[in-house]
Amino acid sequence: MTRKGRVERTTKETSVVVEIDLDGTGQVDVSTGVGFYDHMLDQLGRHGLFDLTVKTEGDLHIDSHHTIEDTSLALGAAFKQALGDKRGIVRFANASVPLDESLAQVTVDLSGRPYLVHTEPEGLAPMIGAYDTTMTRHILESFVAQAQVALHVHVPYGRNAHHVVECQFKALARALRYASEIDPRQTGIPSTKGAL
Repeated sequence: MTRKGRVERTTKETSVVVEIDLDGTGQVDVSTGVGFYDHMLDQLGRHGLFDLTVKTEGDLHIDSHHTIEDTSLALGAAFKQALGDKRGIVRFANASVPLDESLAQVTVDLSGRPYLVHTEPEGLAPMIGAYDTTMTRHILESFVAQAQVALHVHVPYGRNAHHVVECQFKALARALRYASEIDPRQTGIPSTKGAL
C-alpha cells in the first residue's frame, strides 16, 4: 500500500506543490520564502517521519499571508489524499511536547470531519522574522479544513513566541504520525460507521 499524496494549487496569488509520504523517514525539502514557516514545516516532516516536499511561490511583496495559507491548504489536501480510505489506521492520537518553558498538547482524530480547537498564551510577540504569530491558528484551520480531521491544540503556558509555535508543530507532527500509523490488529476502517 502506497500512502502518498501530491497536490498542486495555483491561484493569482500563489503557486504551490506539496508531496507527502506518510511512511517516509523524515526527509524534508521545503521552500516557501517564509523562513520561519519553512522551519515549522521541517519540524512537521522530521518529527512525523513524513517525507515532505513543499515548493511555494507567493506574493510575498504584499505579505506572507497568502503564501502560508495556500501552502497549509495544499498540505491538508495532500495529507488527506495520502490517507486514502484510512483502512487499518490507528485514527486517534495525542502528543505532548515541551520546548524549554513552553508546552504543547495535541490530540487528533482522523475522523473525516474538520474541527479545530486552539488555545495558546496571549500577548505573544507579533512577529518571528517575516512570520506573523497570529497565522499559527490560521495554518491549523486551513490544514484541518482540507485534511478533514478534528484537531485540538493547547499550549497551557509559554513565553517565547518561537518556542510556543515550534512546540505546537512538533506535537502536531507526533500526533499525526501516531494517528496515521497502521495498526496490525485493525483490518478494516476504525469506525462503527464503516467509513471515515
